[in-house]
Amino acid sequence: MRIECPCCGLRDHREFEYGGDALRSRPALDDTGIDRWSDYVFLRRNPRGLHYEFWQHTDGCHQWIVVQRDTVSHEIVSVQLAADAPDAERSLGELKYG
Repeated sequence: MRIECPCCGLRDHREFEYGGDALRSRPALDDTGIDRWSDYVFLRRNPRGLHYEFWQHTDGCHQWIVVQRDTVSHEIVSVQLAADAPDAERSLGELKYG
């Protein structure tokens, strides 16, 4: 699989580290609901079809990107810098510090 980095161009996926579901949101830090936290920590969606994912270009520019990928064919539909993606600042903060 090859990913088109917005900064570096087309690269092999081995230059990137997978960062998780880009649409997932963490419960509020003051949320004491054990079920919500348990779901957040242990449950993962396993979608069939289009999916938004965080990837970091670790062997290149180190930028976080959001990749829209078909999980069946591995076709990459779109790539954008995570900083330009809606709600990316909150979600990316969760990846770095969560």
